[in-house]
Amino acid sequence: MTETTYTITELAREFALTPRAIRYYEDQGLIAPVRAGVQRIYGKRDRTRLLLTLRGKRLGLSLAEIRELIDMYDTAPESTQLSRLLEVLAQRRALLEQQREDVEAVLTEIDAIEKQCRSLLKGQTAGRKRS
Repeated sequence: MTETTYTITELAREFALTPRAIRYYEDQGLIAPVRAGVQRIYGKRDRTRLLLTLRGKRLGLSLAEIRELIDMYDTAPESTQLSRLLEVLAQRRALLEQQREDVEAVLTEIDAIEKQCRSLLKGQTAGRKRS
C-alpha cells in the first residue's frame, strides 16, 4: 500500500496558497517534502503540518511558535505539547484583549472629538445665520 502524496500544485489549490508560499513554509522548516529530482513530493505528514501552520497563522501565532508546537508532535509527550499550546494561546489571548481595550479607548476618544466638532460646527452655522 503506497502513501498518499501531493504535488505542490495540489496543495496550493487545496489550501488556496501560492506555490511560493508553500516553498516559504518549507524554507522555514514547517514542512519537508521528499525530492524526486527537482520535483517536491509532499506526504500526508506535510499536508497535516501545512494545515496546522495555516491554523496557527489564523490564530496570529508566529511561524517560530507554530514550528515549535508542530515539532513537539515528534519529540514531546502529548501533555507537554498541550501545556505549551495552552501557554501560547493564553499569551495570544492576552495580547488580543489588550488590543481590544486599546481599540475601545480610541473609539471613545473619536466619539468625543466628533461630538466636539459637531458642536463647534453647529455653533459656527448658528453664528452665520445671525449675521
